[in-house]
Amino acid sequence: MNIQWYPGHMTKARRMMQENIKLIDLIIELVDARAPLSSRNPDIDELGKGKARLILLNKADLASDRANDAWAAYFREKGCFVVKLDSRSKNGMKEVQTVIQDACKEKTERDRKRGILNRPVRAMVVGIPNVGKSTFINSFAGRACAKTGNKPGVTKGAQWIRLNKQVELLDTPGILWPKFDDQKVGLRLAMLGSVNDEILNLEELAAELGAFLLERFPETLTARYGMTISESDGKEAVLSGIADARGCLMKGGEPDLKKAASFLLDDFRSGRLGRITLEFPEKNQGE
Repeated sequence: MNIQWYPGHMTKARRMMQENIKLIDLIIELVDARAPLSSRNPDIDELGKGKARLILLNKADLASDRANDAWAAYFREKGCFVVKLDSRSKNGMKEVQTVIQDACKEKTERDRKRGILNRPVRAMVVGIPNVGKSTFINSFAGRACAKTGNKPGVTKGAQWIRLNKQVELLDTPGILWPKFDDQKVGLRLAMLGSVNDEILNLEELAAELGAFLLERFPETLTARYGMTISESDGKEAVLSGIADARGCLMKGGEPDLKKAASFLLDDFRSGRLGRITLEFPEKNQGE
């Protein structure tokens, strides 16, 4: 499955980030805890050189606890501050405020020596489409500041948001890189809903997700759909099994694979399948 997606406004978003990076003290980067590496924008490492970094493992409630801990350790080793977060339920939100101050201690100390007191930390919030940036900003601010939506790329323009006396946030549109060098990255992002479904073959995508679940989380398929199949049955068997379990049959009794694909993707994205992580830090890939 070959996935390429880079709407025009994302080129503009990257340019806007480049222009604004000199104004900020801290980059707050949201990643999807279910695929933290795939849901990072590689440009940010280059754009953010010399800036304090905070990685928010958002949607941590939908990812495996063990994997969340492994990813937090991975990013800390790279010099980033890390918070595990569920911005919809506000779980982890108090910790974010504390960590922002910790991440910017050096800047605050420099300001104090120059006689500048109480200048708020200026942070840029970045992340790929649909990773939950706007929900995070609204939850953190305690009011609706940033426009939210389920369609990838819905946040428009860049805006400064004064959260409190200590923090100002610059919201930016989510940006994806122009080309997925590794197709597995594109596949994971498509599974998460970060790529527009309208350009995808959803049956093929769901079959790939089914094959992954069969290999790594077979118990979730049994628990959700009451079916028991093995890897030897092939990835197509997952969608056929879901169609049978949900009574999705076409004329002549053939399984409706399109409907089954929709069930599987919706159940995964919403967390109804349980806590599932799509990728692991390299040393944990075999776990």
